[in-house]
Amino acid sequence: MDAGSHSISSEKSRAAAAPRPPLQEAVSRPYMPSLGSGCRNPSAKCYGDRFIPDRSAMDMDMAHFLLTEPRKDKENAAASPSKEAYRRLLAEKLLNNRTRILAFRNKPPEPENVSFADAASSNLQAKPAKQRRHIPQSAERTLDAPELVDDYYLNLLDWGSNNVLSIALGDTLYLWDASSGSTSELVTIDEDSGPITSVSWAPDGRHIAVGLNSSDVQLWDTSSNRLLRTLRGVHEARVGSLAWNNSILTTGGMDGKIVNNDVRIRDHVVQTYEGHSQEVCGLKWSGSGQQLASGGNDNLLHIWDVSMASSMPSAGRNQWLHRLEDHTAAVKALAWCPFQSNLLATGGGGSDRCIKFWNTHTGACLNSVDTGSQVCALLWNKNERELLSSHGFTQNQLTLWKYPSMVKMAELTGHTSRVLFMAQSPDGCTVASAAADETLRFWNVFGAPEAPKPAAKASHTGMFNSFNHIR
Repeated sequence: MDAGSHSISSEKSRAAAAPRPPLQEAVSRPYMPSLGSGCRNPSAKCYGDRFIPDRSAMDMDMAHFLLTEPRKDKENAAASPSKEAYRRLLAEKLLNNRTRILAFRNKPPEPENVSFADAASSNLQAKPAKQRRHIPQSAERTLDAPELVDDYYLNLLDWGSNNVLSIALGDTLYLWDASSGSTSELVTIDEDSGPITSVSWAPDGRHIAVGLNSSDVQLWDTSSNRLLRTLRGVHEARVGSLAWNNSILTTGGMDGKIVNNDVRIRDHVVQTYEGHSQEVCGLKWSGSGQQLASGGNDNLLHIWDVSMASSMPSAGRNQWLHRLEDHTAAVKALAWCPFQSNLLATGGGGSDRCIKFWNTHTGACLNSVDTGSQVCALLWNKNERELLSSHGFTQNQLTLWKYPSMVKMAELTGHTSRVLFMAQSPDGCTVASAAADETLRFWNVFGAPEAPKPAAKASHTGMFNSFNHIR
């Protein structure tokens, strides 16, 4: 069990103080990154491809003698002994037994054994080095988030496809429009039902699911600020995790149950997954919608497959595809890889501190990295092979990893308490982090957005059309 969660009763009995307005700019000292530039070695010498003779080491008289010495005619008869003796004596006196005419300070370089074909092929294969992306070390924006519940097992932050961020602060759900910077209050829950324990946007970016401490789940239309319906009797305790798969809303509760709810029909419970003995704190559907990953406070990770839901029903309950017991603490952080459909990253709590990578087809653990601190949340970069993790004690940092080498690319600090929740903007470039220090920070960690590609606009509004009469 992962220690350090705030009891909900203590949240309600908090001493009355001057309330801070939520989602306002926090007053903080601007971060000034250190500026450093590389310097060249001034003592380094560069030698060209020429070797200039050193005239001070030349003997011009000797050079003139050797250049003007008559050639020996090998075809003629041998010279007379007196001539040969005179020539040897003259050479000894003038040359002093030296044979070099020109003197050089350095040896000429050895020729490279590279053919023209090899040189041409290497030039064709050479590619310009990709410029390393600048990663800002400070938050782009910081907002106040008073009354954020400090509970590791909840999920209180989500960013919808319409570029609206939702965050639950105590009993109230706030919406922050990232395009305009405006803040609105969607709903304040009664004390008997609250606080809010989970939030999740539907794929259309218009409707939102809200899990409550009372075990109810509410569905809201944010365009009209209207409650569409309330799902009751699904769980026996608080609902701390939510995940959408088209029109199916999957809920995970403290009772250990996972339930698929079809929000289009009156009898909404369509499947139940039972495999956890303690609270379900992490739920994520894969990009294809074929597999569901669930993590619990029992240190277990389950992979559920939709194909097994119809082929192996057992009294309305479904068997898991894989039951993975490698983590030694609660498994809350879950992230499906955007570029490899069967790759899942998971993070463990304070007694585990590891990020693990799984092949969800085979159930094999591909890698495990000890991060040194509690892993609270994980997000993949949609454009690069990178993974972002948020942590608790001791540094309360966000760490950017290069995948698959898992080399640290950057560590982003600023939060003064554990970073419980992260959410990614629709373009995949900005990350919002909410921490127990009651601040919400925005990081431009994944770089500038790419040029938008034309795509057919999908329609997701149909699944809620039947709820227009519900108030």
